[in-house]
Amino acid sequence: MANFAGFLCPASVKPLFFGLLAALMLSGAQQDGLPRVLLSTPLGDIVVEVNTRAAPVTAANFLRYVDAGHYNYGRFQRTVRLDNQPKDSVPIELVQAVARVDKAFPPIPLERTSVTGLHHVDGALSMARVKPDSATSHFFICLGNQPELDFGGRNPDGEGFAVFGRVISGLDIARRIQQSPAVGQALKPPIPITKARRLR
Repeated sequence: MANFAGFLCPASVKPLFFGLLAALMLSGAQQDGLPRVLLSTPLGDIVVEVNTRAAPVTAANFLRYVDAGHYNYGRFQRTVRLDNQPKDSVPIELVQAVARVDKAFPPIPLERTSVTGLHHVDGALSMARVKPDSATSHFFICLGNQPELDFGGRNPDGEGFAVFGRVISGLDIARRIQQSPAVGQALKPPIPITKARRLR
């Protein structure tokens, strides 16, 4: 294991780590502040700010999917709310989306909230994953403060999820998506992302 930018990184992901950082620097994303991305849906627009400073690997991964056009015709497909978590002792509230091409790029290492200093507060943008170092394109938006998703929270592995940005406008749209018709936690129908692009 090696330590890069304050977090442990398995040797197998070192080339990916440096490749993502190089892509981020070449993009010039930080020249005029943090990059912003517009997510257009039939219910309205959501604008997110991507924190390339505190969570550079996760941010670069998200922006790579955006720049490749893979979130165009992606979808919000999952809603988690208080009425659809009968088996969870610590309920959470969020909406989750996925790219049209979910695994276009390799999984990324987990940037833990204990390292980045970012937390799952209302409007936080975070990367979904099954196990550490497995995230691809799935991301979610927190609706309300969700500290149990931070490092040491309710996950069986205790590692939490990687916050990498925040909603700066359109949080009301995310709430409308969350309250859309669903079967269990699956939105029926899913809410499409008609366009995802950087704001210049």
